[in-house]
Amino acid sequence: MPEVITLSPDTLTRLAAAGLDPRKLPRHVAIIMDGNGRWAQQRGLPRIEGHRRGVTSVRATIEECCRLGIGQLTLYCLSVENWKRPQEELDFLMTLLRHYLVEERPEIMEQNIRFRTIGRQSELPTAVSREIDENVRLSRNNTGMVLCLAINYGGRTELVDAVRAIVEQVRQGTLDPGDIDETTLSDALYTGGMPDPDLLIRTAGELRVSNFLLWQISYAGLIPCCRHDCGWGRS
Repeated sequence: MPEVITLSPDTLTRLAAAGLDPRKLPRHVAIIMDGNGRWAQQRGLPRIEGHRRGVTSVRATIEECCRLGIGQLTLYCLSVENWKRPQEELDFLMTLLRHYLVEERPEIMEQNIRFRTIGRQSELPTAVSREIDENVRLSRNNTGMVLCLAINYGGRTELVDAVRAIVEQVRQGTLDPGDIDETTLSDALYTGGMPDPDLLIRTAGELRVSNFLLWQISYAGLIPCCRHDCGWGRS
């Protein structure tokens, strides 16, 4: 069971100053982290520098969500479409991801975070997949916020994989087609067992959901953030 979070006086003061009721904070926040590459290009920097600096914003966002007692934070890190990017950028992203998974491990444990991922992990480089498994293993018994990274993820791909899993259950005779309902499909998704997001944020001011959690965000509030991902944090 998740632990009950007691907010600090400083956090309560900042929430009050912003006109926010701590009892009405979302349980699950999902963020499409967009704009790293464009942020760098606008400043005459290589795109990979934007990704590097984006890690700082990710760290700040995780810390703030833990401080606010958010139950789950899901970050869209790498989509299935991102494999179309230049190989040099992809190689850098995989190296950056592996380093992040290792370097943030102590922080994950200190913050009592439960680490999860969604997406087709089997298609990731072995070195990255190994570090994902290690973070999941080490944090399995933690009781704080769930940090879920969407890596090699696509909403349509998720739905296809879910339908395949359901069809296989029918084929094996463990599921009657007449019993298939919304719960059946929800349970077959990568996010099975997780609450749906209450709030979806997209950085860089874009107004697209970009194939992210298509089923799960049916009733979520959508907020476009005008700042690029590199500059998004506690603000």
